[in-house]
Amino acid sequence: MKLKRFLLRYYPPGIILEYEKGGALKTKSIDLLDLSPETDTEELISAIRKSEPLITASRVDQVKLLIVRLQEKLGQQDNRRFSLFKALQAHILPLTNVAFNKSGSSFITGSYDRTCKIWDTASGEELHTLEGHRNVVYAIAFNNPYGRVHTLIGHRGEISSVQFNWDCSLIITGSMDKSCRVWEAASGKCMATLAGHEDEVLDVCFDYTGQLIATASADGTARVYSAVSYQCISRLESHEGEISKICFNAQGSRVLTASADKTARLWDVQSGVCLQVLEGHTDEIFSSAFNYEGDTIITGSKDNTCRIWR
Repeated sequence: MKLKRFLLRYYPPGIILEYEKGGALKTKSIDLLDLSPETDTEELISAIRKSEPLITASRVDQVKLLIVRLQEKLGQQDNRRFSLFKALQAHILPLTNVAFNKSGSSFITGSYDRTCKIWDTASGEELHTLEGHRNVVYAIAFNNPYGRVHTLIGHRGEISSVQFNWDCSLIITGSMDKSCRVWEAASGKCMATLAGHEDEVLDVCFDYTGQLIATASADGTARVYSAVSYQCISRLESHEGEISKICFNAQGSRVLTASADKTARLWDVQSGVCLQVLEGHTDEIFSSAFNYEGDTIITGSKDNTCRIWR
């Protein structure tokens, strides 16, 4: 095996090794999920070298530099406040969902008008209209080419939301039975049931490391759980209507919610404190999302508009 180059992965933190074996180019990852700004780099590099033969003595300085860059990124403060950047008259009928591509350079919207549209984030220009559906477009996403499918049996009501964690080892589902369930992807076994909401769970998500789970409910509250202990870490309460969408920023320190009360809200994950209310839509907000860097937000509403916040 011959190491060709390193690729840096900020969220979740890790280093990708691109190497040649038998004439074929392959990749493997060194996952650093427990990395923090306080981690001793020398001890970490020593541990990596013991388990990874591609990291030779001549590569130690490069690996150390990459780890320091990851620590600097993890140490950045999340005190950003957002303001309206653009409002787009996106569709002729209400929007159901919005999502960024990986780089955040473009995003996609879905609508009751049976179309999807792709937009340039910086200019707000419509790039493509995707037509052909015979009914409402409820779910959209850019391609992330891995994962597997299982039949997951256990909920007592409709499943409203489903998501893999970052390495596709776990699946979470939200249901009309007021619960969220955690499943082992390889076996389809239910690992835990997260209860506590008083009404339907409308959306669920993992953070980028897969260590946190967030749930959004028609009871107007959201919750953050540990994906390890399954204990509730914080409750997010101040919306005046059901919460239809929830997501983490890349750092896992902030949660964004979208609600029928016409607002989106930014929350501190650990304390559950509402840090900012994004107002301006004139009807329910069905969807919201962070870009990969966490410095741009998009919201999609029943008022037929999409707004960009920076």
